[in-house]
Amino acid sequence: MTRIVRFADTTGVVRTGLADDSGAIRIFPGAPQVARLLRRTAAELRALVEETAAREPDAREAEVLLLPPVDGLMEVWAAGVTYERSREARIAESTEQSVYERIYDAERPELFFKSVPWRVVTDGEPVAVRDDSALNVPEPELALVLNRHAETVGYLVADDVSSRSIEGANPLYLPQAKVYAGSTALSTGIVPAWETAAPAALKIAMTVLRNGGAVYEATTSTAAFHRTPQDLVHHLFHGQPFPDGAVLATGTGIVPELDFTLREGDLVEIVIDGVGRLVNPVTTGRAALDWLTEALDDPWVRLTHRRD
Repeated sequence: MTRIVRFADTTGVVRTGLADDSGAIRIFPGAPQVARLLRRTAAELRALVEETAAREPDAREAEVLLLPPVDGLMEVWAAGVTYERSREARIAESTEQSVYERIYDAERPELFFKSVPWRVVTDGEPVAVRDDSALNVPEPELALVLNRHAETVGYLVADDVSSRSIEGANPLYLPQAKVYAGSTALSTGIVPAWETAAPAALKIAMTVLRNGGAVYEATTSTAAFHRTPQDLVHHLFHGQPFPDGAVLATGTGIVPELDFTLREGDLVEIVIDGVGRLVNPVTTGRAALDWLTEALDDPWVRLTHRRD
C-alpha cells in the first residue's frame, strides 16, 4: 500500500512524495504542495501516483520528518452525530438534549470547521485538552481527503479532540469545545481511495493508555454510519468552494461514558483497518502547543515535541 506524504528533508525544505511499505519515498515531480495535488481530478491524481510509484526511490522515511498531510488553502472540517453512539453521548452530556435528537434524523447533517493546516498535529505529536474544561475526550474518526472537485481521493485517521463539558453547557459553545490548539490530529499518510476498501465496514479501534495500562478501549465500524460519507461531502461543498480541497472527519462511533476524561500524560492510540494508525500523547492548555507557530518557519521543531 502506498501513502501520499508531506515531509521535511534534512535542510528543512518541505516536499511531497509517495511512501511505500518498505519506508521508501518517491518525490512527486516538482514536489507540489498537497493542496496542489488536490486541484487535480481523481483520475489525474491516480495517474500521477502511479507514474511516481514507478520511479526509483529518492529518500527513506527514517531520513526525513513526516508532517501533517495538509497545507495551502486546505481546511479541516468535521461532522457530528453521524453514529447512534454519538447521538446518545451528546444527549447525555447536554443541557439542550433535543438539539441532538433532532439533528440525528434531520436531512441536513451537523458540519463544523475544525482547523487550518498549520494547527494540525500528526503521529507522535501531542493533542491537548483545554485547561478550562473538566471533561475531555478523544474522538476517533475516519477522515475523507477531498479534492477541489468534491471527489474522495484518500483517507486518513483523525482524532477530533473535544471538550464535552463546554459543549454540554450550551451547544453554541461548540466552536470553543472543538476548535483550539491541539484539538486536531491526523495520521501522516493519505491512503489513496483506490487502494483501500470503500468505507462501508472499516473497523475503528481506540485505546487510551495511562501509566502504561489501558484505561479505555473500544471498537466500532463505519458500518454503523447513520449517514453516508457522500451525503456529508454533498452538504459540505454545497455552500462554498474548496480550491485546495479539504479533509472531512466523518464523526465518531466511540464516546466514553461521562465518568471518563483525558488526563495529562495519557496516550491515545487509534487504528483504522486499511487506513493507518495514529498515536498522540495528551497535554493540557494552549501554551503546550505554542511551538506550532515556530514550526511554520522550522518544521524540524516538531521533532523535539514528538514521542515515539
